[in-house]
Amino acid sequence: MRWTKSLIPTMKETPADAEIPSHQLMLRAGLIHQLMAGAYTYLPLGWRSIQKAANIIREEMDRADAVEMLMPALQPIDLFDRTGRNEDFGSVLIRLEVARGDRKVQMALGPTHEEVITDLMARHINSYRQLPITLYQIQTKFRNEERPRFGVLRTSEFLMKDAYSFASTLEQLDESYQAMYDAYCRIFKRCGLPYIPVEAESGPIGGDASHEFMIPAENGEDQIVYCESSGYAANLERAETGRKQPDLSAAENPQELREIDTPKVGTISEVCTLLKCQPEQMIKTLIYLADEKPVAVLLRGDHEANEGKIRRALNVESLEMADEATIEKVTGAKIGFAGPVGIGCPIIADHDVPAIKDAITGANKTDTHYTGVNIARDYQLTETFDLRNAVQGDPCPKSGEPMNLVHGIEVGHVFKLGTKYSDALGADFLNEHEKRESIIMGCYGIGVNRIVAGLAETSHDENGLIWPISIAPFEVILIPLKTNDEELMQVANKVYAELQDQGVDVLMDDRKARPGFKFKDADLIGIPYRIVIGGKGLQEGIAEVKGRTDDQPEKIPLDDVVAHVCNLVQKAKDELNG
Repeated sequence: MRWTKSLIPTMKETPADAEIPSHQLMLRAGLIHQLMAGAYTYLPLGWRSIQKAANIIREEMDRADAVEMLMPALQPIDLFDRTGRNEDFGSVLIRLEVARGDRKVQMALGPTHEEVITDLMARHINSYRQLPITLYQIQTKFRNEERPRFGVLRTSEFLMKDAYSFASTLEQLDESYQAMYDAYCRIFKRCGLPYIPVEAESGPIGGDASHEFMIPAENGEDQIVYCESSGYAANLERAETGRKQPDLSAAENPQELREIDTPKVGTISEVCTLLKCQPEQMIKTLIYLADEKPVAVLLRGDHEANEGKIRRALNVESLEMADEATIEKVTGAKIGFAGPVGIGCPIIADHDVPAIKDAITGANKTDTHYTGVNIARDYQLTETFDLRNAVQGDPCPKSGEPMNLVHGIEVGHVFKLGTKYSDALGADFLNEHEKRESIIMGCYGIGVNRIVAGLAETSHDENGLIWPISIAPFEVILIPLKTNDEELMQVANKVYAELQDQGVDVLMDDRKARPGFKFKDADLIGIPYRIVIGGKGLQEGIAEVKGRTDDQPEKIPLDDVVAHVCNLVQKAKDELNG
């Protein structure tokens, strides 16, 4: 491709509304153009990178025996009603009402395709002999993102690879899940991404096991708990800690239990200000409805509840914060004054709670708190649980070593769905005993846009983007210093043609511009290798070859430059594919 024949609108200045490096650099390098909030046009360079990521995904999906197809973006709302996700998605689901003759048809723009693919399988899978099978697509998705930001990392329209496995047994599901997990590792390695697979909650999609694939990044919106010693990694929703149950016996020399007036002071911060204490000295008492029955959950005042852990500790299906009436019934007080002393419902506590000697808690009386609250004397526990979000320095559940808390960008997610969707949509099969069973499902997503944005976010310097060879819009940029020099252009065109003949993806900057201007643009768009022809080098029969991050160029004889660059490109590819 010749620069003058393409559309590459690079920018010198950073756009004022671009918040993070990936957004800034993708705009400045001419990869994207914002049409409106949450919707971007991919310009030629950006689309080439997207296509290269998609091709790697296709190759690895095919290698894992997944079969590509394409499903419609428009979906009947009835499918979401049948699975319950019309309500679950809330405002995220983009709903449409379309006139068809004299009637109105309700539909949605697909945020994902579990319903569509399950309905398809319900109509075409009849026997266990047709299973297992995994189908995938690369398709545009639509979600009403109320706060689109961070460039293409959070948008209302995005490109996604979604795959779905269908099995007759749990063993088949496990095999399909592992095949997709391994394929994801190969995909992200080939894309040059510094990824970490982490244990994750399944969330609104459902299911009983899942992993996210995260790119560690300072501006990532997700948080990852990670142990370098054991390799354990999980997102904040799922992360366990290696804390153990503490001593549950009575504290020595406890303070007297005292009732303190705290009028209109119901939050941790307000109590700390009034009583001149720290949150670590307080026991936070949260009232939940667990399978519709009230339960009090005790946490240290500076810790955050993890509802997934609470649900698992209680072994319940549903968990939600109690309503005001329930709280008043079990505590006898308004919201903000609950405590474990004499509370009218069962109690469970986090491991850190019993260690709080002479704690401050709500007194189950409006505008009142207790000081000097101690286990065994004032409230009773027979066991404790891991009920809070992990924090920096918590012990790893595998190694016991302190864990790190880092930010990350999610680029992929794999789920074991079970029969949630097949039960709702009637996707079943005849087993070998001629009995009907629900198909067991898994689903596996990759944000194709996020691969490119994640690389832009984590691989750059003060000069611009630094692409891995596999995702770079072009592998080589060829810069003739003077495009009005006929002899020079003959040489440049010859090198350009020979590189193309060798299968090298090359961009020739044939603009009539100053060398320094071209060099800055080459660094900005991040092409891995640069060839410069002209000046004294042309007279000496050499070209200058420079890697994007090299300090100085190499001087290579013109007769050897094509072979030399081809070797560099192939070596870079082999490193990613090895």
